[in-house]
Amino acid sequence: MRAAIPAVLALAAALAGCSSDDDDQTAVAEPTTASSPTATASGPAMIDGKLLLWPRPDDTLDRTADAGLTAEDREHLAYHVHAHLDIFVDGQPVLVPAGIGINIADPGVKTFTDGGRTGYGGITACGQPCISPLHTHDPDGILHTEAESNHPNTLGEFFTEWGIVLSSDCIADRCGGVHAYLDGQEFSGDLTTIELTDQREIALVVGTPPADIPSRADFSFA
Repeated sequence: MRAAIPAVLALAAALAGCSSDDDDQTAVAEPTTASSPTATASGPAMIDGKLLLWPRPDDTLDRTADAGLTAEDREHLAYHVHAHLDIFVDGQPVLVPAGIGINIADPGVKTFTDGGRTGYGGITACGQPCISPLHTHDPDGILHTEAESNHPNTLGEFFTEWGIVLSSDCIADRCGGVHAYLDGQEFSGDLTTIELTDQREIALVVGTPPADIPSRADFSFA
């Protein structure tokens, strides 16, 4: 389970996470719980103790279309759910980047930064489509579905937006068999079909598993 976010994040989450009618143009800082990327001795950079293996793609809205989803100029909250994704490669947690499914260069999208941690949101309305109904606001592993229709997204759609391959054998270039767990219970089906239902904890493991498989996540500030 990911670490609980301090209470001071509540205001920032209200603006950056799921609000579509906020008119305040002043970015609210997140708490100083994260550090800037740091290089490991023999591998990729790390943020918040997580490996930065697969950054956010710049063409994320093109990948939204590839996933069969339609970007909007704002968030729609008729169907509003959150799932949480943990990824472990040889026992090490991997960062799920902020801003997947969001055009962070659009002037209608606010950027929230503090202590090296950056999130995106606070969208009142963009001049053109700027956000997928499936997206990440912060680098906390929470996958947001905020849509007009009552239909759950899938893990396969999210990985298409991320721009990396998910199969039973590999996550991107990390192969050797992928084990999946839903709320702590092993899942043996097609990983791409896993539905991102509300409060679901999804853990993907490649190689050596971590000491503990997460069975729940903290959605307090989602």
